[in-house]
Amino acid sequence: MAEKRITEEFVKNSIITWLSQNDWQFLNIATPQGKGVDIRAKHNKYGRYYFIETKGSSNAEVDFVYSLGQIITRMKDSGSTRNYYALGLPQKSAAIALRRLPFQVSKKLLLHIFSVNEHGHVTRYLPKDIEKHQASTCKSQPQQKPRRYP
Repeated sequence: MAEKRITEEFVKNSIITWLSQNDWQFLNIATPQGKGVDIRAKHNKYGRYYFIETKGSSNAEVDFVYSLGQIITRMKDSGSTRNYYALGLPQKSAAIALRRLPFQVSKKLLLHIFSVNEHGHVTRYLPKDIEKHQASTCKSQPQQKPRRYP
């Protein structure tokens, strides 16, 4: 059975819905011709911003790497407040990001991952969630026995 293709618009709309349900108001959404991050949102209760780079599904590995490069190049020193940054990815690409993005980097850069499934359900992974995921993945992988040489 072929995997359903998730468009970038679907990912954006799903994340915008999640943001609005979690005390964030989106301020602008990039158009396909626009420059800058795909979603910029501000928290309703305090002056913290979210800058989110989104991708649809085409090549999961490439989508992760490309979105990571884009969000890093858009990180600017904002002065007094620390902003949140995020990758908004289809579930398959998000799984690669969870595995490959070092949680220490995620923590230092305040970089989160939004995973969107084919039904539009959004899961947000904070740096601590990325760390837990990577720790559990390492434990579940079988340990290789050391080689003995005569």
